[in-house]
Amino acid sequence: MNDYYEILGVPRDASADQIKKAYRKLARELHPDVAGPEAEDRFKDVSRAYEVLSNPDKRQQYDLGVDPTAPGGGMGGGAGGFGFQDIFETFFGGGQAQQGPIPRARRGQDALLPLDLELPEVVFGAKKDVPVETAVVCTECGGTCCRPGTTMHRCDVCKGAGSIQRVQRSFLGQIMTTAPCSACQGHGTVIPEPCQECGGEGRVRQRRTLSVNVPAGVETGTRIRLTAQGEVGPGGGPAGDVYVEIRERAHPTFVRRGDDLHCTLEVPMTAAALGARMTLETLDGEQEVDLKAGTQPAQVVTLKNLGVGHLNGSGRGDLRVHVDVSVPTALDDEQAELLRQLAALRGEEKPEPKLAASHGGVFNRLRDKLSGR
Repeated sequence: MNDYYEILGVPRDASADQIKKAYRKLARELHPDVAGPEAEDRFKDVSRAYEVLSNPDKRQQYDLGVDPTAPGGGMGGGAGGFGFQDIFETFFGGGQAQQGPIPRARRGQDALLPLDLELPEVVFGAKKDVPVETAVVCTECGGTCCRPGTTMHRCDVCKGAGSIQRVQRSFLGQIMTTAPCSACQGHGTVIPEPCQECGGEGRVRQRRTLSVNVPAGVETGTRIRLTAQGEVGPGGGPAGDVYVEIRERAHPTFVRRGDDLHCTLEVPMTAAALGARMTLETLDGEQEVDLKAGTQPAQVVTLKNLGVGHLNGSGRGDLRVHVDVSVPTALDDEQAELLRQLAALRGEEKPEPKLAASHGGVFNRLRDKLSGR
């Protein structure tokens, strides 16, 4: 094997700049247009040396004893075209003999499909149809890959083994390697007459509809697995799985937090002060909401078991009704007079400001949230 470092006149630990400078100097001196035709062979040697040593990957191979410019990645010491990659695979696993022919039938890939759901569907569960286009078994050949009435033949090159062995010389001596048979692609069999419907694949693409049972309590990101409903593998192999990923749509009235539902109920200040029974339209139909006298703004009334069904469990969450007290913004004279009389009866003609306790205030709740309490 040529000593490319000696040809360029650089040490073996030369930097890329040193190699480039040495090459440019020699190329100018030895170019046939300058030095004449007699320098052509040496000019080619210098160019080949620079091609190898200027490329980090090729230089690494060369330092390991492989000349990347030689036919087949020649090995020093007369490797007969047996490259370093072959030796590496042989001793470290890549070139070990495969165990028998490669099966044609392989498992198909899984599929991931999105499914958008409305809030009532995640609350109570639902049955949904999902369109999907995947590979299915070819009905013409039944997954055999062969034209009906024909069969596969044993490969004449590898005799059904799926691989062929070769012996090559290297500086370590003779080494036997095993590689997939190129005639049958490692399968050990050939298909003389492929099925015209599937082209010898054993499968065809088809659009179909899958039925999905969505349990109550699913949420955005939940995946439902449909076993063996994915695409059929090559050679009519087993089908993969389909994963249906839930995406929950927002509802105009109700907000979901875990398995509880939240909504806001606007009531007049008179109803909040005197108390009232009001009818609320929920996902379960009309429900009665009892407001006690003196109901305060932001107070929460809980309606049990009207929330989202528990996933993989029984029962449901709650519906939490947040009360929003509506204060009138436009009063006629009579209404204003009545309120003034009420203020007089309660001694509130000239109310004095009073700060609320900090433990229940908005700023305190914000502070607790930021601190993680």
